[in-house]
Amino acid sequence: MAQQFNPQNIKKRYATLVFLKGSTAPLVLYVEDAQSLYNELIQAMKSPTAILIEKETQGPLKKVSFISNQIAALAIQEEQYCM
Repeated sequence: MAQQFNPQNIKKRYATLVFLKGSTAPLVLYVEDAQSLYNELIQAMKSPTAILIEKETQGPLKKVSFISNQIAALAIQEEQYCM
């Protein structure tokens, strides 16, 4: 039997997308505060010194690391899902 649509069951989550140079798909990072991670990565991109960024996430990627000077672009993505 099909599940009934209930707007109260729709939740939103946010992910920070990290586009790396030479990669065809972005890293999709699910963290507690996507905006804070976005701001942190923006600051790392502005830095003249390349730094290693290592993060633990809540999504399919449990731990990720990359060098700040390899970031080509960043985005925040909103997703809707049902509980």
